[in-house]
Amino acid sequence: QVQLVESGGGLVQAGGSLRLSCAASGFTASNYIMAWFRQAPGKEREFVAAITRSGKTTHYGDFLKGRFTISRDNAKNTVDLQMNVLQPEDTAVYYCAAAWPKGPVTSAPTAEYDYWGQGTQVTVSS
Repeated sequence: QVQLVESGGGLVQAGGSLRLSCAASGFTASNYIMAWFRQAPGKEREFVAAITRSGKTTHYGDFLKGRFTISRDNAKNTVDLQMNVLQPEDTAVYYCAAAWPKGPVTSAPTAEYDYWGQGTQVTVSS
């Protein structure tokens, strides 16, 4: 059974940090581009970050300005998102996703994703 399970969400004050983790099982995650998306209430889902199969190349949403870092550990089948200098506008449900690579990682925002997690809530208070 394919699963992507996110963890690490929670409540944090503005300026703080959180580290999200996504555990993959039931498929060979190392063969997939892995990504994080987020969706705030009343807004469309938004691309956050993606990482290639090897972990050597990453791509981020323009709004991040270097505050988040995506990484992966293929030996553990995990993908992490380190989030720093969090702001209230970062409040959202964060989703992990896996895409069979059909193009460069820069196409990750609009790629077709094969698997999605259930999401983890991140709330940033002002």
